[in-house]
Amino acid sequence: MLDVREPRLRPYALEGNFGLEREALRVTAEGRMAHTPHPFPADHAHIVRDFCENQTEINTHVWPTEAEAVAELRALNDETLRTILHAREYLWPFSNPPPLHGEEDVVPARFVGALSGKASYRDYLATKYGRYLMTFCGIHVNFSFGERLLAASGVDKNGLYLHVAAGSVLWGWIVVALTAASPVADSSLFLLDGGGGDTFTGFASVRCGDLGYWNHFTPVNDFSSVDAYAEAVQQYVRRGLIAAPSELYYPVRLKPRGANRLETLVSKGIDHIELRCVDLNPFAGGGVDARDVTFIKLFFLWCAARPAARMTERDQVQAVRNFKNAARYDIDAARILLPNGTSASVRETGLRLLASMEGFFAGFSSEVTGILAFERDKLEHPESRYAALVQERFSGTFAEKGLALAKKLTEAADV
Repeated sequence: MLDVREPRLRPYALEGNFGLEREALRVTAEGRMAHTPHPFPADHAHIVRDFCENQTEINTHVWPTEAEAVAELRALNDETLRTILHAREYLWPFSNPPPLHGEEDVVPARFVGALSGKASYRDYLATKYGRYLMTFCGIHVNFSFGERLLAASGVDKNGLYLHVAAGSVLWGWIVVALTAASPVADSSLFLLDGGGGDTFTGFASVRCGDLGYWNHFTPVNDFSSVDAYAEAVQQYVRRGLIAAPSELYYPVRLKPRGANRLETLVSKGIDHIELRCVDLNPFAGGGVDARDVTFIKLFFLWCAARPAARMTERDQVQAVRNFKNAARYDIDAARILLPNGTSASVRETGLRLLASMEGFFAGFSSEVTGILAFERDKLEHPESRYAALVQERFSGTFAEKGLALAKKLTEAADV
């Protein structure tokens, strides 16, 4: 464990490193999925493709503050908008896709030559999960503890990240509840032969809920050591449940520096932790509010100081269920099952968790206090949640209003 409240650690408590990943779909001036080739060179260091040819992924540098990471994300977002505007294309601002017109409307990313294996892998995913699930987009937050904090604490780095990952699996549902922003979807997302009009599924985040992109089994990982963690993931490959470790769709990942391979994780150790369950925020530049990124840092620090979490198979299956329950729209009806076997609503449990964090960070800066108050307000006043605002402002004509917002954001990006 690492407790940043200790006097010797307080000077370095809030230091860390941040990297952001963000996916977004290119759409035409009519709000259709763009079918043009990826408009950036294959060697572009920070603007690449994910599953779809029109699914643009931005990867920032690693930065010492969340503000700098968000600033670069927004700058790269503007670069993307300037480039695609030449083809009269825009970036869809939501985690749920625009209207879809059959599976052929979702074109897997095209890779050739030495990279043709990437194309084959996407074909495999399309066959196994269907192309529609591949259109979901979101934000991944990568965080590493500051080097001065690690040095002053004297903790084992691998042990710390494994400890935080276990806590994040048990309690990370709070991030879903606070950042969900995709309650409205075009009905074509659920009708392969098209459709039209809006659908409200009862989820605040479709991609993080039962209808989202999950494996066909519930993973149970081993956080006792790096070797055990890697072996647990590799077992799924050997058993044929997944084709590669990258197919393990889990809210939390432990990653090495450099190439994200299990072999590298084992040989070089854990460099950072990734949280993958943040929706695109259509009200924030670049798709993410820096205050939410700061909250995730505070959450990791809180997890670092908590007692070691029980991580039995039951606990882990229950934890994944909690992530899905936290994605529901009605946070009073949806429930969180706690490790002691009791349950309470997402709202009640979330407020308890935030109260624990507020007590933990008492005496820290006014910025920390303000961040926690910002998140608390979402639960005390659910109408202020991103999901509620999207539901209020974009229901009825989701496709039309979504396209109008996409064009407005392009105009505001100084293109």
